[in-house]
Amino acid sequence: MAVVDVINSKAEKVSQVELPDSIYQVPVKAGVLHTVATMQLAGRRAGTASVKHRTDITGSTRKLFRQKGTGRARRGDIKSPVMRGGGSVFGPDPRSYTFRVNKKVRRLSLKMALSAKLNDNQLMVMDAFALDQVRTKGFVAVLKTLGTDNVLIISGEPNANLELSARNVPKVKVLRTEGLNVYDILKHDKLILLQSSLQAIQGRLLP
Repeated sequence: MAVVDVINSKAEKVSQVELPDSIYQVPVKAGVLHTVATMQLAGRRAGTASVKHRTDITGSTRKLFRQKGTGRARRGDIKSPVMRGGGSVFGPDPRSYTFRVNKKVRRLSLKMALSAKLNDNQLMVMDAFALDQVRTKGFVAVLKTLGTDNVLIISGEPNANLELSARNVPKVKVLRTEGLNVYDILKHDKLILLQSSLQAIQGRLLP
């Protein structure tokens, strides 16, 4: 097992914790991480782009003028795509971009993302992120002490003071254990796991 120092909000070592190799020492495969991250981003796409086709336009279906004898090109009704205000031919319709990846692969990719952060020395474990009140200035001061400003913080239990203090800080995100995901882990430079979240992560990722 990997042994990691547990620090406090003053960046002082207070203890050590063992992290299971089955979660934090998994061989990293970029292709798996890419697939799962792409799945997450695809699921966020609205897919609401839409145009009006010929049948969606309000207007008469009367033929504008007779087929022959005028010397002009053949013309249908006013909703024809070649007319100003007519329907679109090949425009987009609402669609879903979502696709699914096997549950085992999703779980494996999460282990890989955690392993990658540990291997790169970008993973920190904190005993707690205690804030007496909702105050962004105090939260930023703790981050400065820890030497980071681009970080994902994982909490094992609700912490209103932490979540509200961090919500307006750019490049910082606070998630509870159930919201831990590959994209956010890879997006942020640092990953801070509060000690209360370790057991929940193991319960989620170990069979």
